[in-house]
Amino acid sequence: MEQLPSLLLCAVIGYLLGSVSAGILYSHLLGSDIRRHGSKNPGASNMLRIYGMNAGTITFIFDCAKAIGAVLLGRLIAGQNGAMAAGFFAIIGHNWPLYFGFKGGKGIACCTGVFVFAFPVLGIPAVLLDILTIVLTRYISLGSMVLVISYAILVSVFKGLWPAGVWAIALALIAIWRHWGNLQRLKNGTERKIGQKEENKA
Repeated sequence: MEQLPSLLLCAVIGYLLGSVSAGILYSHLLGSDIRRHGSKNPGASNMLRIYGMNAGTITFIFDCAKAIGAVLLGRLIAGQNGAMAAGFFAIIGHNWPLYFGFKGGKGIACCTGVFVFAFPVLGIPAVLLDILTIVLTRYISLGSMVLVISYAILVSVFKGLWPAGVWAIALALIAIWRHWGNLQRLKNGTERKIGQKEENKA
């Protein structure tokens, strides 16, 4: 209970940082709004499909960096619990951004930054599994599911169920929920692979 005020501060900082959407800001610079095109999602995957590799890469790097910043600030304020709190709410902010009508991305770029910087020894293998899955299947959504599920398992096993395991499982469940449509398309064989680019209507 003594740490609660510090954890709340970490949560607020994380949420405010997470609410800065690179995809929305970048697409506005290009004279459009990514939320009107493709999957209407402002994350890196849709930016890649609509505007190309550079836009997708820049969006991913920015969204990952803001999550890393949240984790580092959280750790500075309240140690490891602060890092987890700030990282968790950075992802919440990305998904439901305060500045953009609570309509954001699906949080995988943010998860990547949070996972690696919260527990590096466990985050790096999960990210490598994600990359390997995407390379082998060309499905970004499938790689994303491998990332969050493998990380939740690793954290639960090596860091214990409470609080770290519950934290990682909660993030995995949020990601699965946000990707539910993708999972249904994977099941039906209609999910787009990398290279199946949406028409740019901007």
